[in-house]
Amino acid sequence: MSDIRYWIGLSFVPEIGPVMARRLLALMGSPEQIFRAGLKDLLEIKGLGREKAESIKNFGLWDTVEKRIKILEKKGIRAIPCNDSAYPEVLRELEGAPVVLYMKGDYIPEDRYGIAVVGSRKHTPYGEVVAQKLSGDLASAGFTIVSGMARGIDTLSHKAALAAEGRTIAVLGSGIDVCYPAENRGLAEKIPCSGCLISEFPPGTIPGRENFPRRNRLISGLSLGVLIVEATADSGSLITAQYALEQNKEVFAVPGKITSPNSEGTNSLIRQGARIVLDADDIIEELAPVLRGFIRAKAGKAADLSEEEGSICTALSREPKHIDILSRETALPVQKMLELLLSLELKGIVRQSGGKRFYLS
Repeated sequence: MSDIRYWIGLSFVPEIGPVMARRLLALMGSPEQIFRAGLKDLLEIKGLGREKAESIKNFGLWDTVEKRIKILEKKGIRAIPCNDSAYPEVLRELEGAPVVLYMKGDYIPEDRYGIAVVGSRKHTPYGEVVAQKLSGDLASAGFTIVSGMARGIDTLSHKAALAAEGRTIAVLGSGIDVCYPAENRGLAEKIPCSGCLISEFPPGTIPGRENFPRRNRLISGLSLGVLIVEATADSGSLITAQYALEQNKEVFAVPGKITSPNSEGTNSLIRQGARIVLDADDIIEELAPVLRGFIRAKAGKAADLSEEEGSICTALSREPKHIDILSRETALPVQKMLELLLSLELKGIVRQSGGKRFYLS
């Protein structure tokens, strides 16, 4: 068996989690040596115990390992052990980081400048605008947007990064070949072209509830800081914020209406000391000591607008406005408005929210 099979086998051994696996690797050097060790030698390892030692000696899932290897090859997924140069360096520093990561796409050195953007699955129009704006601006500045590809804020953040021609990483709570939610299949196909999909769960793993807290620790681990856009009081995004604090990462939060349940979590984080974020510069300023000139300068030029396009831009703001209201304010027919708004979208000046509502990007 090749080395990667021993790595995958080690990750499959019952009762041997990442912390114990790393301790064994530090003592024995490689997964192969762990499996070849005698029971007596294993029992001498502090904290291992007879049950875990016997789990290693009696491990019999090699057929399962072989099946997973074939799936990896068929689906273009790489299994990356923690001693591989392709394994994200920032994760090696985490206690309990997976001994094997599954990846589709490429993690590059610049991805260490990652910002996690997470939030509510059932976002408000305000959350939608903010997530797209901040993620797009951060991606344009050169940051890699890290999120969990869940419905809502996560999905918006990935899409905004791609729209800004930036990089994005999706950390999954399932096997990479199990797209969850199913409607993000197209997004999952695009991300590896400008980033990567990452999971600690082998192919075929369904998205069990217990998987997502584990996924969240990797989202924060891959990032310089975690930005919470919207979150209810019991949102899973707050788990990501807690992991960030434990990992000595920065926590950022977008303030929201005090009457909105979707802002209870973010407003609470701010009250507890999270950095308040009104625009991307707030994050850049806070992280300045570790960036050292990394930020990409914005090279833009004034757009060439027609008189009618200019009138539309004058009527718009950062808050989404329905097309019927725009039509009344500009005295332009709805059909003409749609043509002009499409032109402005293509120029990157206007974005569309749900329900035919538009705002300045």
